[in-house]
Amino acid sequence: MNISFSICKQAQPFVSFPGGVNKGSLNFHHHKDKVVFVMGATGTGKSRLSIELATHFPAEIINSDKIQVYKGLDIVTNKVTAEECRGIPHHILGIVDPNDDFTTTDFRHHASHAIEAILERDKVPIIAGGSNSFIESLVNDDAYFLSKYDCCFLWVDVSLPILQSFISQRVDRMVEAGLVDEVRGIFDPNADYRQGIRRAIAVPEMDGFLRAEGNVNAETLARLLEEAIDEIKGNTCKLAVRQLQKIHRLRDFWGWNLHRIDATEVFTMCGEEANEAWERIVMGPSTMIVGRFLYEGTSLETISPTASSTIITRTIPISPMAAATH
Repeated sequence: MNISFSICKQAQPFVSFPGGVNKGSLNFHHHKDKVVFVMGATGTGKSRLSIELATHFPAEIINSDKIQVYKGLDIVTNKVTAEECRGIPHHILGIVDPNDDFTTTDFRHHASHAIEAILERDKVPIIAGGSNSFIESLVNDDAYFLSKYDCCFLWVDVSLPILQSFISQRVDRMVEAGLVDEVRGIFDPNADYRQGIRRAIAVPEMDGFLRAEGNVNAETLARLLEEAIDEIKGNTCKLAVRQLQKIHRLRDFWGWNLHRIDATEVFTMCGEEANEAWERIVMGPSTMIVGRFLYEGTSLETISPTASSTIITRTIPISPMAAATH
């Protein structure tokens, strides 16, 4: 497997937390080292939240999206740009050869090394991405991980009807940004869409359109493109549903203690109004949760961003596995 490790230029993070806590007050070696996870369905703002948290705490980010691990297709896979990284180092992002298969075992191996390296630099590992099978494998299947680390799970949630509308608009923006040319650049009529980066949503969906280029009239080609884009939107929405189901399973069957951040209101707004809502509803509570986890070792049972807000951020109680159903 061919892997490179140069992703984003490193900058010095800073800590901003009520009470004047600074970087030196972090005690990473008290009992267990600490790892933060940012989870959620595709399009819910996981990358934004993880980067903003890493500008408030001394942190680095580990990607847990199984398609974003590959080199290439930056538009299709919605990779963060160097500018969006804001100087925060990212690990396991765009490092794997597009034709290789990157398994859960590979992820556990690379994530474990990245976590240890980040902790050695007295930074917080923030694991962010939508591939919950990667996260489940790391947390549930790695005995060393369980024995060494305490975990804080942030779940950014958006109601499905609102999220599906956002996904449709995001696909349109991806097409405008060059999605078709990007997929055309790796098109191979003999390719296996079950392997490597070609599993990414948008690649197999474009197959019929790309095969027809040069063989049909403009009207037929336009129809095929429209059908491909609709299929991309539909399959991305189905992915969001599967990801949400997986998160519910981690909570209900495995009893994971999840801090749910309901960001639905943010996605009903635009521009500066949306940014202000993000700070109040998502970033503010998330900063408080992570701050207490890192500095005080306590969890927050209930947080309301504002007294009048209907958005609730809460810790999901652990349910005994013996009483759980699959």
